[in-house]
Amino acid sequence: MGKPTGFKEFKRQVPTERLPKLRVLDWNEFHEHMDEADLRKQGARCMDCGVPFCHTGTLLNGMAAGCPVNNLIPEWNDLIYRGHWREALDRLHKTNNFPEFTGRVCPAPCEGSCVLGIHEPPVTIKNIECSIIEKGFEEGWVTPAPPPVRTGKKVAVIGSGPAGLAAAAQLNSVGHSVTVFERADRVGGLLMYGIPNMKLDKEVIQRRVDLLTEEGVAFVTGKEIGKDISAAQLQQDFDAVVLCTGATKPNDFFAKTPGRDLKGIHMAMEFLHANTKSLLDSHLKNGHFISAKDKDVVVIGGGDTGTDCLGTSLRHGCRSLVNFEVVPQPPDQRATNNPWPQWPRVFKQDYGHQEAAATYDYARLPGKQLAGDPREYSIQTVEFLGDDQGNLRALKTVRVDWSKPVQGGAPFSVIPGTEQEWPAQLCFFALGFRGPESPVAEQLGVKLDGRSNYEAAFDKYVTNVPGVFAAGDCRRGQSLVVWAINEGRGVARECDRYLMGSTDLP
Repeated sequence: MGKPTGFKEFKRQVPTERLPKLRVLDWNEFHEHMDEADLRKQGARCMDCGVPFCHTGTLLNGMAAGCPVNNLIPEWNDLIYRGHWREALDRLHKTNNFPEFTGRVCPAPCEGSCVLGIHEPPVTIKNIECSIIEKGFEEGWVTPAPPPVRTGKKVAVIGSGPAGLAAAAQLNSVGHSVTVFERADRVGGLLMYGIPNMKLDKEVIQRRVDLLTEEGVAFVTGKEIGKDISAAQLQQDFDAVVLCTGATKPNDFFAKTPGRDLKGIHMAMEFLHANTKSLLDSHLKNGHFISAKDKDVVVIGGGDTGTDCLGTSLRHGCRSLVNFEVVPQPPDQRATNNPWPQWPRVFKQDYGHQEAAATYDYARLPGKQLAGDPREYSIQTVEFLGDDQGNLRALKTVRVDWSKPVQGGAPFSVIPGTEQEWPAQLCFFALGFRGPESPVAEQLGVKLDGRSNYEAAFDKYVTNVPGVFAAGDCRRGQSLVVWAINEGRGVARECDRYLMGSTDLP
């Protein structure tokens, strides 16, 4: 696979990105494209390692190791090195329905498990994946492929996020008539309203939805099952029901914190959803969003959602911006308890951190411990402070020490004398999710597991209700887009088996 000496000859090279100070002036994707000659060199770096881990798709220490959809990565790296783009696209589509999504928003656990990454920078798998699918669209190779015959079976898919779309695509491909129900006004779920435009342009989503429509998938938007349409009606009209509703209940670890009810405190998705909808509806001219313009903003919680709040606030023109994480700062290199092929838990800057660092001089911010970055680690918010009109004006924090856990209590202790106030008129919680909203599950009688997710075993996806299946975040809990696609493909296989007695789906 690749060139035998490729990784010795060619260094890792990733696409350039538009300059942070310029890209915060618009909502366009910030990634640039590499030319074909450079991409072929990157494919050449795939080192014929004999026992590749990049496509294994396992969980190690609670984190993804390798590609959850088992992409045939060494194969299409080799094909790109040799210039066989059409064949590479065919290989890619064998395992991944939507590489244009994962090639943009996946954190690339495949690269974290790349064998070359043990001693050299890993192969640029994510960029090659995105380049293959975009080349396919440019050349006209990605075309509708409706099934030659219909089975007469009807399936309802509830939710149009990555799991729902993958399930619909697979079930439609074998001839079932699939209707996807989405409560929002646009198809895409998390992809549409949970990820900002600069990271995933919504035309990319619509392009794929249009293809699915041409292949025969029906989409119904603005209808919530369990409210607008009863679950009983759904069971009457369809032969099977697939729940892909996502995990949309946000965590609120500050419910009992003084000042929590002040105006200006919001959940991250409330902020991101409204911003994208207003952007698509009116390019933010209708004002139906939470504006960070000229405000001091604090984002509590890291991860992709926290980063997206940073990038969105910057594009509004916020006055200042900081990001709090209660956990310690990760090391620059893998720790001894985080060996390859686990996902590397190391310090890195994502696009929002880079943009904030380019916009503000954090070295001069009072109390700032990490110069050149918006994040503060090992910090805990203990109070939200307001003005006499009930508006948020500041956050009070303390520093914490993770080396000194409280016996029988928190895994850290508060460091005395570290109280500090941070000005803020807006605060966003990016603290993850605690399970699905469940009106449809309640009406169907679907059991919940101990974490309030829909109870259905992995790789079987069968709930306690005959003909009702569950997959994606609503089944496994908050996870990656690529895991949602994995589960969408898996639930389609089991739903097809239920409907037909056997299945040819992977």
